[in-house]
Amino acid sequence: MEIIKKIEEKVKYCYWEKDYNCAITSIKVLSELFNIKIGEEILNSAIGIPGAGRYGAQCGLVNGALMIIGLRGKEKSLENKDIRELCNKFSKEFDEKFKSLLCSELRPQGFNENNPPHLCEPITNESILLAYEIISGT
Repeated sequence: MEIIKKIEEKVKYCYWEKDYNCAITSIKVLSELFNIKIGEEILNSAIGIPGAGRYGAQCGLVNGALMIIGLRGKEKSLENKDIRELCNKFSKEFDEKFKSLLCSELRPQGFNENNPPHLCEPITNESILLAYEIISGT
């Protein structure tokens, strides 16, 4: 279970030391686990991803993982259709595990100032592990 501990440590650092959002945390942790170089422009593009700018749409954990699946797939010279299939597999398994892909359902209390910080830390750990397992199979 070494990978679980590693994920939890990296997630904790990203949330509590860097104050990253869920999408950036997912991108940072998965990119480190797979040794994928991520430029600032990628991280900057993920600033508004969580819940589509906190609108409650698709979860940033899903989007962050999908971005890494695409990057890793191209790094491994996978065809676009194979990358799409991996993205579909991750999305389907995420939906089965967490019962939704929508931030508004995964975080029903929404985004408000009364919420404790980094409310999604437990689901982040599980989501990154799921993505790690799927990506590792490539």
